[in-house]
Amino acid sequence: MPLKPFNPTKLFYPISEVAEMFNVNQSHIRLWSNTFDVIKPKLNKKGNRRFTPADIENFKLIFHLVNVEGLSIRGVKKYLDEHKTELKVDVKAELNHLDELKDKLALIKKKLIILRNSL
Repeated sequence: MPLKPFNPTKLFYPISEVAEMFNVNQSHIRLWSNTFDVIKPKLNKKGNRRFTPADIENFKLIFHLVNVEGLSIRGVKKYLDEHKTELKVDVKAELNHLDELKDKLALIKKKLIILRNSL
């Protein structure tokens, strides 16, 4: 079953979009996010889950392990535990990317404020 593409430049995805990407119910996504430590959704003020591109990549891995490789939930947990250091590197890269975006946005904001004040 082919996965639907996602936009990696988007910072956060609601659970409905993630469920649609993987063609599963939202309850399935909630179960995986509660079961696997590598998926750490951010919560907005209402308590809704927002998933990062790193979470989507981890979902892809879990989806592949379950549906293609045929691993059980226990088997996926074992696999993730054995490859935890590799996954942490990806999360660190994602955090660095988010920091770079924050810096760029702060610079744009400063320039816009200067532009507004010059009008």
